[in-house]
Amino acid sequence: MPRTSKVKALEERINTLSAIVGRANLLARLGFSYGGERDIYNALGYPKNLTFNDYYAQYKRQDIAKAIIDRPVSATWRGKISVIETEERYTAFEEGWDKLDKQLNLRAKFARVDRLAGLGHYGVLLLGLDDVKAVTDMANPVRSGKRQLKYVKPLSEASAAIQEWDNNPNSERYGFPQIYQLTLELSDSSTITVNVHHSRIVHIPGQLLEDEVNGLPRLEAVFNRLLDLEKIVGGSAEMFWRGARPGFQGIVSEGYNMTDEDIDELQKQLDEYEHGLRRFLINRGVSLDALAQQVSDPRNHVDVQLQMISAITGIPRRILTGSERGELASTEDRNTWLSMIQERREEYAEPVILRPFIDKCIEFGVLAKPQTDYTIQWTDLWAASEKELADIGQIRASALKDYLMVPGAMDVIPPDVFYEKFLGLGKDQIDLIKELQLKGIDEDIRGSATEEEEDLLNEPSNAE
Repeated sequence: MPRTSKVKALEERINTLSAIVGRANLLARLGFSYGGERDIYNALGYPKNLTFNDYYAQYKRQDIAKAIIDRPVSATWRGKISVIETEERYTAFEEGWDKLDKQLNLRAKFARVDRLAGLGHYGVLLLGLDDVKAVTDMANPVRSGKRQLKYVKPLSEASAAIQEWDNNPNSERYGFPQIYQLTLELSDSSTITVNVHHSRIVHIPGQLLEDEVNGLPRLEAVFNRLLDLEKIVGGSAEMFWRGARPGFQGIVSEGYNMTDEDIDELQKQLDEYEHGLRRFLINRGVSLDALAQQVSDPRNHVDVQLQMISAITGIPRRILTGSERGELASTEDRNTWLSMIQERREEYAEPVILRPFIDKCIEFGVLAKPQTDYTIQWTDLWAASEKELADIGQIRASALKDYLMVPGAMDVIPPDVFYEKFLGLGKDQIDLIKELQLKGIDEDIRGSATEEEEDLLNEPSNAE
């Protein structure tokens, strides 16, 4: 390597290390106040150096942490996803996508990698293409030609370490991963480590700031609040366990000396009372007074933490705690939630997960190349469910019944106005009602007409 190239590579390495050291120094100053005299993080038990394992453990063991990750992901990928080239006909590209989606259950894979990407700085999708004959072939770029996609495997940051970076400043991938080192589980529960070329990977970061590769873990900003919530909920359970069962204060009668046998017997009874089913104590020379019980309601303290978590994540509190259905969630909460999910679809799920995957499938011939750009159609978030439609129908039927039962109601409010303003029907629906009404009247007239009247009804009019 020429001297200039070595110097340039060394400079890049020094710059990278300087950035790392700078961020480490910033991290070390977290939680300090009063000019560094008070370390709040240390006093409150907050860890400063969080890793993927910290986030993963919190996700697996704490309900609210799991809800923060799962609820937005589940709502984002709910319903059918259609990839459309044109509305005029069913193209080879659309047919290929539908077959691939059905064969590999892609929507479930996208939801899984979305969760994994949120737990750490990024997640990846490993594309199992048919040009790999041996494990070592994965380290090579994808071979040209029409490839077949055999499988798609979502992996977390912990299972997809970045082994090599593209350090060529003239490369369009400068500063991006070149080779990944994947840890893959086999069917016998053993694991293998394999190097994989970036062309076989769809890299899915979390929320990005300066770094184009490593996003922000979704639990990072709320990690302290999750720990506080754990303290309050766990502490309240311990408080109830200890406070609901009164402690006792023993007062020895004046002039009475307890023997070793008395002490052993009293200790035995207290142990049975504490750990068994005994609910009475028999003793002599010692009176036992129950200590005052101290059990307080933790709800206000829990609510404060949930409000903070809701404010940081953008997830309405009722949805975060699992009451997003029925009358428990307000219309405002529902609209806020659906708007957040729609934005998440448009700004994250589609540009960061869906399109990069589809574009790689087009590049490698897994999908036919569309003649024009394709569009992605999501299930309408605001569409009424079957139950909601049934409820709306019942309400409209009841309102219509009351309207027809009131004498002179049609003179005050014409039917068309009632249909539109009170029942919320559209013009097409109102026109259909009129058409059916006229058809029913015509059939009633014809059904009750005599033969001579029927002939008269069928005669052409003078206007014709």
